[in-house]
Amino acid sequence: MIIEANGIDLHVEQRGAGGPALVFLHYWGGSSRTWQHVVDALSPDYRTVAIDQRGWGKSAAPEAGYALSDLAGDVLAVVDSLALESYILVGHSMGGKAAQLAASQRPRGLRGLVLVAPAPPTPLALPLDARQGMVHAYNSRESIVATLQQVLAPDGLSDGDLDTVIADSLTGASSAKAAWPLATSQEDITAVVPLIDVPVIVISGEHDLVDPPEVLRREVLPRIPQSTLVVLPGVGHLLPLEAPTDLANVIKAFVLAQTRGGFFALPEAQQEVALTRCGDCGMARLTASTTAPRRP
Repeated sequence: MIIEANGIDLHVEQRGAGGPALVFLHYWGGSSRTWQHVVDALSPDYRTVAIDQRGWGKSAAPEAGYALSDLAGDVLAVVDSLALESYILVGHSMGGKAAQLAASQRPRGLRGLVLVAPAPPTPLALPLDARQGMVHAYNSRESIVATLQQVLAPDGLSDGDLDTVIADSLTGASSAKAAWPLATSQEDITAVVPLIDVPVIVISGEHDLVDPPEVLRREVLPRIPQSTLVVLPGVGHLLPLEAPTDLANVIKAFVLAQTRGGFFALPEAQQEVALTRCGDCGMARLTASTTAPRRP
C-alpha cells in the first residue's frame, strides 16, 4: 500500500495482527523485501509494518531530502498515519541510525528499539574517497555481487535472496544511493541518542565487516541507555537475510520481555548476550554475562 506521509508517497507492506506492532526500516540498498523472512516468522504473532524508505523500493524518490531527520520523520509519519498505539522500531544499518533519531524524539506509543547491525550515532569513519566509491557500489549486477562477496555477506546468500538484493540495489534512486555515503552517514547524533528512554537491543553479526561488534560496543552501547548487545555467530552484515530465524527469535524474545517482563529488562547494567549453538544438536541458545555498570 502507498501512504502519503511527511509530504511523500511511501510504500508500506503490512501483515499480521497483534501488538505491539513491529515497524521495520531497511539498510542502504535494500527495501521492505529485505525483511521478508523475518516478517514470515513474526507476522503470525504480531502486526508487521515494513517501509520502503524514500528513494528505495516502490517509494517516491525526490532529488533531495535524504537527511536523517527526513528518514526519521518518514517513519514517525507512517506510524501516525496507521494510528499505531503501541509499536517497536526495528532498524537495520542505515535504518538503524534513522530509528535512533526517531526514538530520541520519544514519540508516543514507542515501546522499544531493535537495532540490527546499526550504523552508529557517530559519523561513518571512512575517508571521502572511499565514500565516493560507495556511491557506485550498486551501479551494476557485477558491482553489487562484488560488494556482497567482499563486504556485506562474504559467506553468500541463497539464489532467491541474491536476486532480491540485486534488484533492490539496482532500482534505488541515484539520489538515495549518493546521499547516504556522502552526507547522511556523516551526521553526528551523539548529542540526542542519550534521550532514548525505551529498552534497546543491539544485534550484531559476529563477522560483520561494516559495523563489527567491537564498533557497536564502543560507539553505540555507551551512548544509548538501557541497551543490550546480542552477537549472532557466523554471519555478516545482512542479518535479515543471512540469519532470519535467529534474528526473528531474538526480536520475539525482546518483545516478550517488554510486554510481559523478562530477560532483556535490564535498566541498571549493561548486558551482553551471545547466541551460541550446541555442538551436538545445533540448537541456538542465549548466554549472557553482566559487564560494568553503565556510565551516567
